[in-house]
Amino acid sequence: MAQDKIVNTVADIGTVKIADDVVAMIAAFAALDVEGVACMPGEVTREMISKGGMKKIAKSVKVDVTREGVRADLSIIMEYGYNIPATSSRVQKRVKNAIEEMTGLAVIDVDIHISGISIPE
Repeated sequence: MAQDKIVNTVADIGTVKIADDVVAMIAAFAALDVEGVACMPGEVTREMISKGGMKKIAKSVKVDVTREGVRADLSIIMEYGYNIPATSSRVQKRVKNAIEEMTGLAVIDVDIHISGISIPE
């Protein structure tokens, strides 16, 4: 994400600023926590995100944070054998809940793109 927007929320004693990259990382971690999600494109896992930060997920997670709320767009690779619509729905719910709980921002929508299927060797 070339240019972060920062959303301000007013607290009792000052302002809290949340960058788009922070919201994107929350979305990525939440998606990877769902059973049936193998990784993100480029075989990006939770551990890789922890070490590499936004560079690892910039192509897989896009977020748009506005005053109205958050729109998230994620690309994931599913594990073979899982129901795609059901797993995608769980990812959407998990991402929405994680963003709302951790940031206090409303989530307008979470779009999921299935980029591939991971087949066990």
